[in-house]
Amino acid sequence: MPTNRTTAGRRTIATAAVLLATAASAVACGSSSDNASDGGSTSRPKVIDVTFKGDSVTPNGERVDVSTGQQVELKVTADEPGEIHVHSSPEQELSYDKGTSTVDLTPIDKPGIVEVESHALEKTIVQLEVR
Repeated sequence: MPTNRTTAGRRTIATAAVLLATAASAVACGSSSDNASDGGSTSRPKVIDVTFKGDSVTPNGERVDVSTGQQVELKVTADEPGEIHVHSSPEQELSYDKGTSTVDLTPIDKPGIVEVESHALEKTIVQLEVR
């Protein structure tokens, strides 16, 4: 009888070890891909081209996906200097020059919709969908 108990005990231990190894590798794979997608999306800035010409702006109210904490750069081409208002917390007022300039937003750490506007034109430039 001691032999049967020992064999059954070894099988139970072996089965438990295989299950634990499988679970650990599944968790590691999930964590690895999650970290890769978070790290990959937040390590590169989201670049949005913005053009001001007369009373119009392009883009005009479109939604753009960004990750929490991701750097956002607005590549602005404008026929006049102006200001962009970002309805984030804290709010951001960002100036741009006539011609071509780059405007960097402070990264947004709270998920939600953040409107980026031109108050002078009374238009929404983009809506950042922060996830």
